[in-house]
Amino acid sequence: MASGSHRLDRHLSSTLGINRRNIKPLLAQGLISVDDKIACAADQLVNQFSRIVVDDMELPSMTATYLQMHKAVGLLSATKDAQYPTVIDQIDHPAKLELHIVGRLDRNSSGLLLLTNDGNWSQAMMAPENCVEKVYRVELAKPVTPDCIDAFASGMHFPFEDITTLPAKLEVLDERVAQVTLVEGRYHQIKRMFGRFRNPVVGLHRIAIGPLLLDPTLEPGQWRELSASERAEAVSEH
Repeated sequence: MASGSHRLDRHLSSTLGINRRNIKPLLAQGLISVDDKIACAADQLVNQFSRIVVDDMELPSMTATYLQMHKAVGLLSATKDAQYPTVIDQIDHPAKLELHIVGRLDRNSSGLLLLTNDGNWSQAMMAPENCVEKVYRVELAKPVTPDCIDAFASGMHFPFEDITTLPAKLEVLDERVAQVTLVEGRYHQIKRMFGRFRNPVVGLHRIAIGPLLLDPTLEPGQWRELSASERAEAVSEH
């Protein structure tokens, strides 16, 4: 069963406080609809976004929300913090308090950040087995050397966690600027990988997650809703 989904009869029993056996007669009489279609099966799956009407009474539901933000340096990828401003603090949206972050960026990084209240969608975007590519523009303190490219492509072993990173693509854009494409997102991964070459990262900016590109019209700290085609395309391969 998909995360966040429930059987219709269980959902109605919990929401309306009635016995599940009393739901079948309502179904038989065609008095229950889900997303504007007459429901016929008690085991039909519904979720928090389903529009359910029982005998002309619409039950409370959530509206699925999908946002992209141009995260500014200095903002925390968090819902609240006592010390620093967060990305949620920048958002003026009715679903603001329902949102969670899809793929965090640390406080000193910038670029594309996704936010949603749809757990299934965010799970598809971030599940390791789906290998969704994340693309970053990286500014470095020293010139990028050719051996970096080979090391990124081969994967690096970090003995502290006893892990080896998956192959990553490193493209040199300028002497001290590179583009890195990852299909994972381990803790400070890019900084630690360049750290192997004693080359500190001085700027990290995410420009894409899968097919979703940072909207060039968004200034740092600004956000907008994703279009229906954008959010569908983002998970179409998974």
